[in-house]
Amino acid sequence: MNIQHYVGKGRRTVIAGALLGLATVISSTSFAADKLVLQTTWYAQAEQGGYYQALAQGIYKKYGLDVDIKIGGPQVNNMSLLLSKRADIIINYDLQVLKGIESNFPIKAVAAPFQFDPQGVLTHSDVKSLAELKGKTILVSTSGQASWWPWLKGKYKLDAAQARPYTFNMQPFLAGKNVAQQAYATSEVFQAKKAEPSSHFFLFADAGYPAYGGILVTRNDVIQNKPDVLRRFVQASMEGWKNYLADPRLGNSIIKKENPNMNDELLTFAVGQMRKLKLIDGGDAKTQGIGVMTDARWKATRDFMVNAGLLKAQTNWKTAYTTQFIKPALDDPRYFGLHDMAIGPVASGGRAHIKAMFVAGKMVMENDQIPDLDMMELAWQAKQAVKLLQQRSMGMARIA
Repeated sequence: MNIQHYVGKGRRTVIAGALLGLATVISSTSFAADKLVLQTTWYAQAEQGGYYQALAQGIYKKYGLDVDIKIGGPQVNNMSLLLSKRADIIINYDLQVLKGIESNFPIKAVAAPFQFDPQGVLTHSDVKSLAELKGKTILVSTSGQASWWPWLKGKYKLDAAQARPYTFNMQPFLAGKNVAQQAYATSEVFQAKKAEPSSHFFLFADAGYPAYGGILVTRNDVIQNKPDVLRRFVQASMEGWKNYLADPRLGNSIIKKENPNMNDELLTFAVGQMRKLKLIDGGDAKTQGIGVMTDARWKATRDFMVNAGLLKAQTNWKTAYTTQFIKPALDDPRYFGLHDMAIGPVASGGRAHIKAMFVAGKMVMENDQIPDLDMMELAWQAKQAVKLLQQRSMGMARIA
């Protein structure tokens, strides 16, 4: 039965009352938070700072989320935890996701906070570029053998015999003047610079290594069943990363609590490296926002893996990721305005693609973005408000 038949003459009153209460509805009504489990790859550290910042600042709470951040480590296989539904979202890597797709894992990447992999190589002062690694002993971990080493070896025509196992102990590098080793820009470089200030670090991304750094990955069933929850989680997490880069103190307070081996000096260095190397807000994120992923980057990684024999050519790489959670869905009126099925349009922008908008000579919108306006939060608030408007109108109809 059509609800409008019940409303009758009181329809205008319903609309007026609903609109008058809209601000109060949005600001004062509490909603049950949606629970999510985020599983990290390692112990708490700056490389996860954006998520801890979102937790510490109440950003997840603001988006109606209750996020439980689970700590990883050397004995934790977070892909297994995701597939067994003990985690909803994990921090992982695009190369591993593509290998998962090759094995028919029901997974997808949903955002790439790290536009560049922090991975690189540490050398002594005599090495001035990656091209000068020929003849050097290079310490490579097991995971490196299946990721960056084939790329480095192929690009600079290195010999496979140059590679030796890296055991995450820096003493062989510091003691061997003809030795280079893999390193994270945000961790091992800190130790190396303290022990040998003249050492050099070369970020692979600067030389064209296409892989993203830590990306967010979930299961297909979570995407299908909880798209709004995932959208809010991604937006809240990217806001957390933005705030962490600006002032990481709140996030770091949780990191130090969760991992006593972390200290202010190391955390300050790590955040400084993220800023300096533009690991989070560089690349495509500079113009398209933190967390962005592009077809071109995924294809470049796929092509490298296929050429290196790390991935079967027939693997459907395009199913490894989705960009639907990166930006607000402005094509969908539900996320650009309010529409109540009982009382009709409340406020709707419909389909909108705004290149630029000027008011009194000042640009107030560019490429669908309004400065300082959080479209994802507005979208969520609008959706919740519509639900309440529907409930109120139906309740008043019954009374009438």
